[in-house]
Amino acid sequence: MSSQCCQSPFGVMPEKDACCSVPQAKPHKVAIIGSGGAAFAAAIRLQEGGADVTMIERGTTGGTCVNIGCVPSKILISAAHVAHVRATSPFDGGISAMPPSVDRAVLQAQQQARVEELRKAKYESIIENSANIRLVHGEARFKNDRTLLVKGADGREQTISFDRALIATGASPAIPPVVGLSSTPYWTSTEALAAQELPEHLIVYGGSYVALELSQAFLRLGSRVTLIVRSRILSHSDPVIGDAIQQVLTDEGMRIVAGNEIKRVQHEGGQFTVEVGGERIVGDRLLIATGRKPNTANLDLKHAGVLTNEYDAIPVDEFLRTSNPNIYAAGDCTTNPEYVYVAAAAGTRAAVNMLGGSESLDLSVVPGVVFTDPQIATVGLDESAAREKGFRLDTRTLSLENVPRALANFDTRGFIKLVAEGGSGRLLGVQAVASQAGELIQTAALAIRAQMTVHELANQLFPYLTMVEGLKLTAQTFTKDVTQLSCCAG
Repeated sequence: MSSQCCQSPFGVMPEKDACCSVPQAKPHKVAIIGSGGAAFAAAIRLQEGGADVTMIERGTTGGTCVNIGCVPSKILISAAHVAHVRATSPFDGGISAMPPSVDRAVLQAQQQARVEELRKAKYESIIENSANIRLVHGEARFKNDRTLLVKGADGREQTISFDRALIATGASPAIPPVVGLSSTPYWTSTEALAAQELPEHLIVYGGSYVALELSQAFLRLGSRVTLIVRSRILSHSDPVIGDAIQQVLTDEGMRIVAGNEIKRVQHEGGQFTVEVGGERIVGDRLLIATGRKPNTANLDLKHAGVLTNEYDAIPVDEFLRTSNPNIYAAGDCTTNPEYVYVAAAAGTRAAVNMLGGSESLDLSVVPGVVFTDPQIATVGLDESAAREKGFRLDTRTLSLENVPRALANFDTRGFIKLVAEGGSGRLLGVQAVASQAGELIQTAALAIRAQMTVHELANQLFPYLTMVEGLKLTAQTFTKDVTQLSCCAG
């Protein structure tokens, strides 16, 4: 067997690791802690491979994405988009605008109904129809590297033994240590998505995707919003992205206080008062969206020989193994990118490997989308990351005034940026702020995966009057002045 099998983020696996000597026997019993995207992807594949699976869930079946993350947030964002278009659009001169009357309680009920429908169809029914997957409700912790202790709601504890285990416990909102905050009824994204009423003035603390998506949604539904950002918006991205979306949010009426931390929070008479940057800001709701932390603290991982990093995340190798080769991990509790599609892919591959396979998770090309309007979509290396890796670069940025579809939509907010290797022209990364940018970024991902050059991309056929055509036009700017081309010029 290849020596590659023996490598991990912790060096060479111990000699007792079976995969370093002979092929592993297929496990009869697999325990999965969690029931989200990674957990279910793994459970389905494990069942197909003949394993008996016990899934342990301390909360609601389905995990973050379907219950309190991706699905409800995108429903809220879609509703807010409709409200925004009814209230104002580039066509108001010819189509009368009609500011909407928003009933948040009705919208939330519709949102929750769809969540429950998807949870039933995509999660609960799978267990109901599976002979080899059972669900145990309770809080799990490791007794040793072959046994879990699970405490139920009634306080009773049961023992679950396993041949292999998968940790897929996800992550939760991280709450900053702000003076006075813990004694107030602040919101996290969970409470914001469950809210039955619209705040009159919503204060949002954070500058990443959760803060941006929810703050714009509530703004468009009718709340006044103040966004407080500790450094700058999307501080880990190319600065041009943050600058572009900040301008959009400001133009829509949001107040943004950047480069400041909240020093103190008070709550009295139904009002929050936050101290920031030498002033006191008062609002009726406060949303904390300052990041997420892995759900690993209560697992007693040390009893199983599973290591974590300084952020309590579980390092895994490309085969999803932890420091204990019999225990795997996937999803937001690990050091891998926090996307549900990465979690699901990791869960499937972990299952294959627990069944005796050797399938790696390739994270060399991972697209990401922030569902603001316009959307933010990225894949590959941005300019800063590429320079850090030693690449000599050639970059181009195309404003959307040069994209025919954006002109037809009368919405030219944003840009498309291509990062290429100098000399060869090989595409290294794409960043886009554009309407429906999430729909064009996978084309960019495939181009990077295929190691295409910007010249090859420029010579591809793209449908006219689509946003994805903007990729071709941006690629053409490496050799042409696209302002001097006719429409759909090849």
